Amino acid sequence: MRAYRMLGLLVCMGSVSLAYARMPAEDTVKGGKDHPLLSRFDGARLVGHDVKEFDEAALPAGKRYFSKDRKWMFEKTLAVEGKVTRLAYNYPKERSSLEVMRNYQAALERAGLKVVFACAREACGEGMGEHFLDKRIGQGFIKGGEASWAPFNYGRGDGRYLLATGTRPDGTPMHVAVWVVAPVQDHIGAVYQEIVEGKPMEGGKVSASLNAADMAKGIASEGKVAVYGVYFDTGKAEVKPESKPALAEMAKMLQQDPKLKVFVVGHTDNQGELTRNLDLSQKRAESVARALAEGYKVDARRLSPKGVASYAPLASNRLDAGRQKNRRVELVEQ
Repeated sequence: MRAYRMLGLLVCMGSVSLAYARMPAEDTVKGGKDHPLLSRFDGARLVGHDVKEFDEAALPAGKRYFSKDRKWMFEKTLAVEGKVTRLAYNYPKERSSLEVMRNYQAALERAGLKVVFACAREACGEGMGEHFLDKRIGQGFIKGGEASWAPFNYGRGDGRYLLATGTRPDGTPMHVAVWVVAPVQDHIGAVYQEIVEGKPMEGGKVSASLNAADMAKGIASEGKVAVYGVYFDTGKAEVKPESKPALAEMAKMLQQDPKLKVFVVGHTDNQGELTRNLDLSQKRAESVARALAEGYKVDARRLSPKGVASYAPLASNRLDAGRQKNRRVELVEQ
């Protein structure tokens, strides 16, 4: 009887191993699709898919190591923001991780991106596979059950990684991380992609403009106040209708202090030509002043519109979040 039980256990284990060795018959993610920039390896199946329209990502750009204060760290990490797409694939065990990674690298280079960091196995540092398994992939992200997730686990010690960056023809910054695990122990292989497209965060989703009292305090303490509730279409100078709450509070502050005269200053980020941004910021400042005078009966003689483009940033223009902060209208006491 004991021998029969052992035989049954071995058959069961063999069935599990065989299941892990099989490729999914089709994509296990419903409604998911490849990213337009980077297709899947031929014959691969999509088993994980997630898109955030605006988020942050910390992409490894150096070896992983265990620090003296007992923390897992990377020699270098690239912190980026924008549209974040995460994709996971299974690929056939007849293909090597080297072949898969070489194909991804060639595709990225053809798209104009440059590899800024690449490694394989031990050269990636300690536990690179565990990092992706725990922090990026996880069983909740992978669809298709244990069979689709298992390759990332079994191959975690035999992986290849690259990080590529560049700019698309339309000026969009791109960052692409690719982690490829080899088919080991008769398992299939697996790929994880993380693609970050630099894009400005959509504004106007939350209404939290300064009120008149807060604006007055800013003028009194710093001689100026930044207003972020005034909206324009990209490259346009017309004040959008959703700017009314901010305009009303600006007008209220000015009406409460009839002697106050201000410069209405338009600011932009550093994207595009400086001369064009100077003209655009001036026209936007004039539009705000005109809206206050015509729509809220503020004496136009108290308003002096000025455009300064990107000459006075509040944050770095290298990141989307900084550029978002720099695009503003300020009221500056004369």
